[in-house]
Amino acid sequence: MSSPVIGSSTLANINGAAASSSTKGVDSGSELNERFMTLLVTQLKNQDPTSPMENSDMTAQLAQINTVSGIEKLNDSLSAITDQIDAGQALQATALIGQGVMVPGNEILVGSTEGSDSVVTTPIGVELNSAVEDLQIDIRGASGEIIDSFSTGPLKAGVHSFTWDGKLADGTSVTPNSTYTASLTGSVGDETYAPTALNYALVNGVIQGANGPKLDLGYAQDPVALSEVRQIL
Repeated sequence: MSSPVIGSSTLANINGAAASSSTKGVDSGSELNERFMTLLVTQLKNQDPTSPMENSDMTAQLAQINTVSGIEKLNDSLSAITDQIDAGQALQATALIGQGVMVPGNEILVGSTEGSDSVVTTPIGVELNSAVEDLQIDIRGASGEIIDSFSTGPLKAGVHSFTWDGKLADGTSVTPNSTYTASLTGSVGDETYAPTALNYALVNGVIQGANGPKLDLGYAQDPVALSEVRQIL
């Protein structure tokens, strides 16, 4: 008694059912590879004997499945690298807790020295893309009025920080426990421009977000990314 012959449609149905049942718990890349191999095997079993598949065609199709597998492995590798980078950034950020940093901003906080009438101020800084012949720093009060000014002279490109003495033009000290702002103007020849101002902030903690860790600088300033830190003091 001869064995029954399984037709191509029956074979395709069996393979399709097997593929469907194997998708549970299997990622999309493996599912795609399995279906590709099923199609290739079915094509080989049902090809025309008088016109079989050329070796070059077989090689091209195998190359396609290797490409799919390679892309899947590459995506897994990139995901693992991204996770490692995020973990490294979080660890790096925790080392800054309790440290003072210079970040974009123009605020100056004024406090008082314990047991003394003298005031202390937080540093103000600047980030220069190119050298300047002079940098003018205007200290402004709550209403935006200029209460003091000083210049730095020539500066090279890069990050620089300065300290305001907290005194007015008449030599008196400003009010402690208050906030002032700084306006910066760089000059080169007859041209002037406003460079990026930096202010001091104390890192209180690290916040892990969807886009990586951010530094908690307290209620006075929004959290910033590590890339926003221009200087560590």
